[in-house]
Amino acid sequence: MIRKLFTWNHWRQLGPRVWRLIASPGVPLAEKLLFGVPVLLYWVLPDALPFVPVDDIAITLFAMNWFASRAERKYGAVL
Repeated sequence: MIRKLFTWNHWRQLGPRVWRLIASPGVPLAEKLLFGVPVLLYWVLPDALPFVPVDDIAITLFAMNWFASRAERKYGAVL
């Protein structure tokens, strides 16, 4: 699992997986908000490195990974 996180192929496929899950009517709105609200708040609220988006991007990518794996496990992969 950890080794998979360091592959380009994993991160390249993550965006489309997340967008399919967000657009899916099979995933409840509460699940989508559980991903979207914390990420949005993290981007909007001041953080430790203002005006340096590297930490924001990293947190967003890890949140996307968590959301995709959780939603696919719970609701099945969305085609």
